[in-house]
Amino acid sequence: MRSERSLNIGRKQEKRGEQKTQGTCSGRKMAMSILAIIAGIALIIIVLADAFETVVFPRRVTRRIRLVRLFYRMTWRFWTALAHALSTGKRRENYLGYFGPLSLPLLLGFWAGVLISGFALLYWAPGNALKTPESPVPFSTCLYFSGTTFFTLGLGDIVPHIHVARALTVLEAGTGFGFLAIVISYLPALNQSFSKREVNISLLDAHAGSPPTAIEILRRQSQDSATESLTRLLREWEQWSAEMLESHLSYPVLVYFRSQHDNQSWLAALTSILDTCAFVMTNLQGICVRQAQLTFAMARHAVVDLSLVLHVVPKEPLIDRLPPRELALMRQTLAAEGVQLREDAEVAPRLNELRRLYEPYVHSLSLRLRLSLPPWVSEASRKDNWQISSWGDRIGMKPTGPAENREEEHF
Repeated sequence: MRSERSLNIGRKQEKRGEQKTQGTCSGRKMAMSILAIIAGIALIIIVLADAFETVVFPRRVTRRIRLVRLFYRMTWRFWTALAHALSTGKRRENYLGYFGPLSLPLLLGFWAGVLISGFALLYWAPGNALKTPESPVPFSTCLYFSGTTFFTLGLGDIVPHIHVARALTVLEAGTGFGFLAIVISYLPALNQSFSKREVNISLLDAHAGSPPTAIEILRRQSQDSATESLTRLLREWEQWSAEMLESHLSYPVLVYFRSQHDNQSWLAALTSILDTCAFVMTNLQGICVRQAQLTFAMARHAVVDLSLVLHVVPKEPLIDRLPPRELALMRQTLAAEGVQLREDAEVAPRLNELRRLYEPYVHSLSLRLRLSLPPWVSEASRKDNWQISSWGDRIGMKPTGPAENREEEHF
């Protein structure tokens, strides 16, 4: 009798232990399911909000932590480190030029991957959401089903098993279809904005040299009717600065798109215009000073706002771009061209004060984007891009420019 009682007690204790174990396992499964649902919903909302702000929303987003910003910061650091390790000189510049266009499909693929993973977590959370031979359904199967649904493949080898899964399937298919529509509309808008930006940069070649410099802008405009020609040029670049600011605030990825020639860039063009305006405002006597002030204000607005968008902290350059010796040479050259200059002692201090308003920003942007800033005074032997061609020697034309310039084959 005692042995039977002890056996019954042991069996009851075993059943209680099994019940506790089952309760603990079910509690863990429930907690994992809840976490998977929360994580899946969070991933979907974050990516959809990020894509909306990047592609559709026309205003600058002030939030510091964004998925697209983290993506570009990490990939750009990796790309530049690889470029400096694998190549030098012109090859490095060409390699860096691939980043902007290549980053677009990478970003879209990154968004798609996160969305697919988010929906896969929602399919996996219930445990029986999909009808498959496997039980329980592994996460890899949910990920596969989510991918085929997102890209609307409709293979049919796996089907939703419960009502919630069916609703999620319809929702994911609609999300994937809308995502592809956004991609189709996003790329042409970027190409149009890039082409519009590059038109004025190409036109600046004959007005300012290659790379563009303030002394060349002023010297070449002095050959014509100085007031009218320079005023017209600065007015055009005021308009260009405003258009560039709006397009690059809406599509910040455009800052990584590089120009056709290695010695040209949107940052170099903007810097040379700022240099020219600062010099006109402080050194010239009554020649289009008002237009120079307007253009300077717009161009500085552009570099400041783009620095805020990219979270680039302005830093004073270690090397003076316009030391006193070059400023004296610049004034001497322009005076020889017949430009009327001011002679008071406050010219240099006022010019330096204006330079401090924009040079820290363009310097930091040049470091972040690996773009060279133009000098104030150009090399005398440097030819414009339109004057350089490697085909000149092959068709019997007289070579133009130094041999190292011709070897660049124009680009």
